[in-house]
Amino acid sequence: MIEVYTDGAASGDPGLSGAGIYIKNGNEQMEFLYHLGYLSNHEAEFHAVIKALQICKQQFPNEIISLRSDSKLVVDTIEKEFTKNPTFKPLLAEIQKGIQSFPYCFIKWIPEKQNKNADRLSRKAIHIQD
Repeated sequence: MIEVYTDGAASGDPGLSGAGIYIKNGNEQMEFLYHLGYLSNHEAEFHAVIKALQICKQQFPNEIISLRSDSKLVVDTIEKEFTKNPTFKPLLAEIQKGIQSFPYCFIKWIPEKQNKNADRLSRKAIHIQD
């Protein structure tokens, strides 16, 4: 099982944003960070999950994926497969499509203190110049 920690951050809400992804595969650890441009914090959280699924599709096809996020909004939206928010609807659809690439993929809410690596990466990604 691949453990995938995701986090999104924005400097301002909305503001410059970034996504951080920290992946554990046994003893192997991988780190990814992406500058996302001008987004809200919630949008950045969704984009972090999308980026994580894209990475996993390339790096770990046919593996069981355990996504972990400290965003209750993102976790609840993905688990319920529903949002009323028009901004989040296309992001949810992209996540649902990405999840279908794996035999089993689930998302779990974790406290912020368990997501420090992804948080560090997302904050660093805000400052990357395109």
